[in-house]
Amino acid sequence: MNPWALLVILTVLVNFHQSDAQKTCDFFQGRWVGDSSYPLYNSSSCPFIQREFNCIKNGRPDYLYLKYRWQPLACNLSRFDGVKFLRRYKGKSIMFVGDSLSRNQWLSLICMLYSAVPGTRYTETAVGEVSTFTFTDFEVKVMLDHTVYLVDVEREDQGRILKLDSIEGGKLWKGIDLLIFNTWHWWNRRGPTQPWDYIEVGGQRYKDMDRVLAFEKALTTWATWVDTNIDPAKTKVFFQGISPSHYNGSTWNEPRAKSCLGQKLPLAGSTYPGGLPPALTVLKKVLSTIKKPVQLLDITNLSLLRKDGHPSIYGLGGRTGMDCSHWCLPGVPDTWNQILYNFIL
Repeated sequence: MNPWALLVILTVLVNFHQSDAQKTCDFFQGRWVGDSSYPLYNSSSCPFIQREFNCIKNGRPDYLYLKYRWQPLACNLSRFDGVKFLRRYKGKSIMFVGDSLSRNQWLSLICMLYSAVPGTRYTETAVGEVSTFTFTDFEVKVMLDHTVYLVDVEREDQGRILKLDSIEGGKLWKGIDLLIFNTWHWWNRRGPTQPWDYIEVGGQRYKDMDRVLAFEKALTTWATWVDTNIDPAKTKVFFQGISPSHYNGSTWNEPRAKSCLGQKLPLAGSTYPGGLPPALTVLKKVLSTIKKPVQLLDITNLSLLRKDGHPSIYGLGGRTGMDCSHWCLPGVPDTWNQILYNFIL
């Protein structure tokens, strides 16, 4: 055989196997490695970071947490290319749907895109619970629908009713090109921060019920909505996995730590000592029942390893608060978006 022809064939085979490995690789099994080229943007160059996530502006003195890259065990993630992303989604809409962890990821993506085209024109609008950031030069809308349970909470004569069977809010999600859903952190709220008085399911109202069971029933309602309303030819659907908190050092083999305060390093290795939260098992169970294609953005384990990535006292509450649930920006949600990028481009 002609040696040049053989070289061409070998090149094609190598590229095929690389591409095939990229498609089949588990992006979520890996470890955090130091990388001096990180972060992907500077907080000072993104004026859209809200105070609760802007740890550097709030006085966080250490910077090492910014210098880590997620490395899958069996492949490499493509580096995020904001211009390529904007061109791919020209004229299209992206919507994050969920609680403040969705807001964390939404603002992260806005910063990652804006830093790629720093002089670009944009508009910001908010109508009700929906916030829209539009990159006008690319006609790309990056949206957030703030809805903490996905299912409806309605005010009636009896009080505020959490309706596990009702998802009227879904009308806002129709026709969107890329949807990223999330819910979990509000399901165990009790007392003054609980935003409902009764739970309704199956035509019955309850003063309370097992919260994990309620979570599963709400997810099942959402799953039915996806199967009924999503056209896979038009819309890609993702579910942001359970974003973890770090309030108990025993779960990362540091029993003296009562919070994430002062944590400056990720955990080494690929496995979190304290295991995965039960809510993730429920989520995977419901996702397995959906007939339409939904990709789990399975960020739980990789985020568990980042006990150093939270605002702690450098968040909204300052020294009177302790935020080990949300994430500093730049930070861990940038990796969630980098993995999202690797799935969609």
